[in-house]
Amino acid sequence: MSLMQQAHLVCVVLYCLTLGILAIYGIHRYVQVFLYYKHSRHTPKPAGAFETLPRVTVQLPMYNEEFVAARIIEAACKIDYPSHLLQIQVLDDSTDNSAILAKEACDRMRRLGHDVEYVHRVDRIGYKAGALEQGLKTATGEFVAIFDADFVPNPDVIRQTIHFFTDPNVGCVQSRWGHINREQSILTRCQAIFLDGHFMIEHTARNRSGRFMNFNGTAGIWRKKAIEDSGGWQHDTLTEDMDLSFRSQLRGWQFIFVADLVCPAELPPEVIAFKQQQHRWTKGSVQTAIKLLPTVLRSKLPLRVKVESWFHLTSAAVYVPAVILSLLLFPTWAMQTDIFYSTHILVTAIVMSFFGLLTCSAGTFYMLSQQAIGRSTFKTFLMIPMLMALGMGISMMNGLAVLEGLFGRKDTEFIRTPKYGTSAGKNDWKRRAGTFRKKSTWLPFVEIFFGLYMTACLVVACITGRAFGTVPFLAIFAFGYLYVGLMTFHSRWLSRRAKESTPLPVPVPAAEAVAA
Repeated sequence: MSLMQQAHLVCVVLYCLTLGILAIYGIHRYVQVFLYYKHSRHTPKPAGAFETLPRVTVQLPMYNEEFVAARIIEAACKIDYPSHLLQIQVLDDSTDNSAILAKEACDRMRRLGHDVEYVHRVDRIGYKAGALEQGLKTATGEFVAIFDADFVPNPDVIRQTIHFFTDPNVGCVQSRWGHINREQSILTRCQAIFLDGHFMIEHTARNRSGRFMNFNGTAGIWRKKAIEDSGGWQHDTLTEDMDLSFRSQLRGWQFIFVADLVCPAELPPEVIAFKQQQHRWTKGSVQTAIKLLPTVLRSKLPLRVKVESWFHLTSAAVYVPAVILSLLLFPTWAMQTDIFYSTHILVTAIVMSFFGLLTCSAGTFYMLSQQAIGRSTFKTFLMIPMLMALGMGISMMNGLAVLEGLFGRKDTEFIRTPKYGTSAGKNDWKRRAGTFRKKSTWLPFVEIFFGLYMTACLVVACITGRAFGTVPFLAIFAFGYLYVGLMTFHSRWLSRRAKESTPLPVPVPAAEAVAA
């Protein structure tokens, strides 16, 4: 066997292996769709209603949220719940002027008669998990609602969820995320569809079929006793919400997902913020899998729960084979196509079927999620290539996050997603971009290089006619890598331009922030 044949054999083996892994997760998407339709009509109902409403604490964790701090505090104070039964905690770890803005907003709300507690830590030990744990020490509510700074909860959010807790086994109730700035750009539209799929299909399928789901870190209410019984907030992973969710359900606490209750939130309007968010979620889920998956598999839980937990906690790992697949796609089919076409027609059919299965499962998944919330499936169908491109574009970042989660340090800094206070159709965030520090890395160069490599493969395929069936995928992959890489540089440029015209906020000493 010649060296070329050996190289091609290696490509074929790696290609089929990665394709097989991705196909398994693609099949799992169909299983989730099946479970969704099987249980979609089983809408959860409260077991009863409280004769006397319980006391609720609303926790608002934030860190340097200059543009949204006042908005979330004011929205929390507008929640329609008896004021003498509602405590609001602003858990602020800010180190800039936003600490003063948040403190002033709390003072305004207190003068209006609201029970608002401002908690400012002098360090960020445990990051968000540490702030939530600190707030529990002075929380007076039997139940704890959590809203991140980029959310704008509707006034009826607690009244729509609190009565589920009449069942003493319910530990957490999660609402569905809405999107304030869904139509702001192609990026925000894609993010909205990604999240809609996660909530409408995944959450509904898992929760209503008796499998484990996760609290999403915000827009939900916990029974305080469930948090304490499950070991409290822990910060040895970057996804403290998923970690607590699995520990809680392992303890026997039940979760409820209320799909019809929508809590509006802001989507990251620029690529760097989106990539930071995805990196944190991906790395954190891998860390949680390492921490808890062995316990889940050793437990006496039903097999269906264990299998779904495996897919749930390991789903982020697919980004590594996705990167490998994108690099091997063209050379595998172009170097010696006779391996596929001349003597192994069956192999060709199987491989192409797996590729088609993988592609169609994602398209079906997201189209049905949009149908479930009353949006156009045709418009979503037209968005499928862009969804695939963006997913591939961030695969390099998320692939590194997977490796960091597996082999990296556990004391990784919690890099929160910048919030710009944007609304649909506005580009105010571009003027505010200079406020957020954009760390320079080598990754965009690699993403652009991968995009150029895909483009070169695309050109060769079109000119020579070899592996012509890969052309649509090469085009999508090339666009995805180039889009993410170039838009990263564009975001940095916007940040530098905004920074030159608008001075950065001056850091405020902790003592001065508290005394302000």
